[in-house]
Amino acid sequence: MSWFKRDKPGVDTPSDADRTVRTEGLWVKCDGCKQIIFRQDLEDNRRVCPKCGFHFRIDAREWLDLIFEGEWTEFDSNLASTDPMQFADSKPYKARLAGMQQTLNMKDAILSGQGKIGNHTVNVCSMELKFIGGSMGAVMGEKITRAVERSIENRQPLVIVSATGGARMQEGAVSLMQMAKISSALMRLDEVGVPYISVLTDPTTGGVTASFAMLGDLNIAEPGALIGFAGPRVIEQTIRQKLPEGFQRSEFLLTHGFLDAVVKRHDIRDFLARSFDFFVN
Repeated sequence: MSWFKRDKPGVDTPSDADRTVRTEGLWVKCDGCKQIIFRQDLEDNRRVCPKCGFHFRIDAREWLDLIFEGEWTEFDSNLASTDPMQFADSKPYKARLAGMQQTLNMKDAILSGQGKIGNHTVNVCSMELKFIGGSMGAVMGEKITRAVERSIENRQPLVIVSATGGARMQEGAVSLMQMAKISSALMRLDEVGVPYISVLTDPTTGGVTASFAMLGDLNIAEPGALIGFAGPRVIEQTIRQKLPEGFQRSEFLLTHGFLDAVVKRHDIRDFLARSFDFFVN
């Protein structure tokens, strides 16, 4: 409330709302260094903190735009779940799917695309964490399997970018079957000598980690990514012991031989191009 008011007629006094400086959404607090970052600076730096290098999460489409050089072609965009279990928790699974599809303009938690990486035409599948936690259901299993089959038919390298909480409980055993389905397809890919690189981002957990995310000819991760089957809190509560510092983070896994490399986001495209040069030539 103002202490003074202008009484002179004919002079407009701006309201409090007019005087408010609109800064909401312009700044972001970094989870790494806790510094305040101008949002546009963060976006221009591919959502990597310019002060400490902390990697913020990016969505599935951003990953495909980042990895491919120029335009890319999307495949199987119309595949959608049929709700095989007729599942309902706090709300029906069909309603949850419909809400996600409308909000994110995606049919399920994965995009499948094809484009150029260096001198190579590559098939890339990228998961969307915002779509029911990036969970793996029948649609994800089918889209990845089709991408593998395209790679086999055309002898094109394959990349899968994982960002997921694991199998989708709303599809029950059908979701767990995708672990075997995708793994067997990748075995056929290996038999014909076509390379597959798995890119693990924050987080990669559950049944995806227990299957195809760790089956790459190269398994690489972003800095600081949480990677594991069960989460660290579950493990601590189960074994009743304090876990080591950095447990299940990508640097820890690299040190203990579970990863081949930790690659910064700015370097990922060049790393993939050089890797495929090595595998193919």
